[in-house]
Order: sequence, then C-alpha cells, then structure tokens
Amino acid sequence: MTLKEHLRAGPVADADGGQRLDRWLASQLAGQSRARLTALIKEGRVTREDGATVSEASARVKPGQTFVVAVPAPTAAEPEAQDIPLTVVFEDADVLVIDKPAGLVVHPAAGNPDGTLVNALLGHAGDSLSGIGGVKRPGIVHRLDKDTSGLLVVAKNDEAHRKLVEDFAARRVKRVYNAIVWGVPRSVAGSIETLIGRSPSNRKKMAVVAKGGRNAITGYKVVETYADLASRVECRLGTGRTHQIRVHMAHLGHPVVGDATYGRPPMAKLRRFPNVLEAADSLHRQALHAVDLSFRHPRTGAELSFHSDLPLELRSLVSHLRGIGPI
Repeated sequence: MTLKEHLRAGPVADADGGQRLDRWLASQLAGQSRARLTALIKEGRVTREDGATVSEASARVKPGQTFVVAVPAPTAAEPEAQDIPLTVVFEDADVLVIDKPAGLVVHPAAGNPDGTLVNALLGHAGDSLSGIGGVKRPGIVHRLDKDTSGLLVVAKNDEAHRKLVEDFAARRVKRVYNAIVWGVPRSVAGSIETLIGRSPSNRKKMAVVAKGGRNAITGYKVVETYADLASRVECRLGTGRTHQIRVHMAHLGHPVVGDATYGRPPMAKLRRFPNVLEAADSLHRQALHAVDLSFRHPRTGAELSFHSDLPLELRSLVSHLRGIGPI
C-alpha cells in the first residue's frame, strides 16, 4: 500500500510514562483518531525509533521513547456515489447534518450494497468525505437504524471525525428521540440502565443480558398519553448501543409502535380502534425519530443545536391516537 507519510511522535515526557500507546499517540498526532491509530498499530505500522514494531495498542510507553507511524495513503471508498436526494439541515467545510428518512440504510452491508446514506453522501460531497470511519463508512460518526428517522451528523474530514468520535465517547453529544410506544410507563420519567448484547436465542437481535453485554443508559420522559393504549416518550441517550431505545422500551414493557423485531401491538385493544390499527399497520417502520441533536463544532468549538419535527406518517399516527378518547 502506498504510504501517505511517516509521522514521528516523541520523545515521551516523564509525566506521560505508563500511558497506553494508542492514547498517547492520539494526544501527540493531530488529525489521527485513537481508533485509527489502534488499527495502524494492529497492522504493524507503528515502530519504535530503533525499528522494533509495536503491535499492541495497550503497550505502555516509557519516558524518552520515540515512535514512528507509517500512515497509508487514503483509499477510495468502495461504495459508488449515487444521486440520492438528501435533506441537509446544516453543512460547512467540516460537518454535515442530515435529516434521514425512514427506510434509508446508513452504510452498505449484506443485503444493502447500494442506495444507502453513504452512497448519497458520496454523491453529495464526493472526495471531501472522511475515510477514517472505514472504507464502507466514510464520514460516519454514528448511525440510525434503517427504519428510524431524524438527525444525524457526518464528518467531512479526518480532524472533524476524530473530534466528533471523542465527543460521542465522552457523552458530550446530546441526542433526543421521540418514540411512540404501546401502553403507558408506570413512572412518567426515569432512567433505564442495563447490559445490552446479542440475544442468546436469536443472534440477529439485541437483548438485555445478565452478562457479556455493554452498559447501556436511556433516560425517558412521558410527554403525551393516549388513554392507556399508547404514549409518546422522549428518550435521551446516555450511550449509543445497537437498537438501544427499542430494546430498552421493550424491556420496560412498552415496545415502540411498528417495531416488528422487539414487540407486538396489543391487538385485543386495537381491534376497537380500526383507524389506529390501520395507521400503525401502514407505518412500515418503527415510530422512532431523532428530534434533537446538539454537539460542539469540531473546528470552532461553538455549540450547534438542531431540531427535526416528527415526519408526516408519525404525525398522522399521533392524530389518530389523540382521537380515541377514554377507553
């Protein structure tokens, strides 16, 4: 692979001795994220000044050491640019904020080789996109499920990607969702904290698990109720695990409307309200929307905040629910 450049870091200061190699390198090399450096270490592209290769990201640096990082030239993203319309909420030289519709997959994967947000982004921004998120995920910092709509931020260069990834990891990025769920939670507000991992009974699903998962935190607040049939809940992510809100609301006993993976509708009640049943059946998506997104601009440090109203199909569902009256 053609090399872009050799980056030299060091010598390690006395006060920095004992730090993990990947963490210390990230603090020394502007524009290189810790995740990227970890990958380069595993590829054998980091050496000590004496020429010895260091292959463990967790290796502890020692005072006086100097390291050389061989950075490969960026490779072209494999997905092809496609002319797919995007709702761009904000754009400058560093970031894009997109209002993603339901049904749009974020990045190519098995079963979705094209027609994704990545293909649309390549068509929109071309070579300016960051490649550090991975060959098939250029610029992607976080994701929304295919059938979840709403706000998503994309990095347009490596430095923006690095800083946004750091802010997501440090929980400085604020994400608020609206979920329409079946039933009404007993507590009008609360926090759900569990481990989430692969379901032991179905590896294609996520689940709350007793061990082996990753810590997941979701704060919630009931903002509107529709008799005892359903409610609209505001969810705030403390972490960003796969399917987190959907899994947590189902765990609470109130699955997201339209979510065929994690919950079933209360058919006995719904048959009494054919308009609501028809509206729910016609969604062809889960009733989950990323309404608010706030983050620090990676270059200026300015706090940016964005809001997205519920899309038409969810507003229609809410309208039918508001009309049911007491049960």
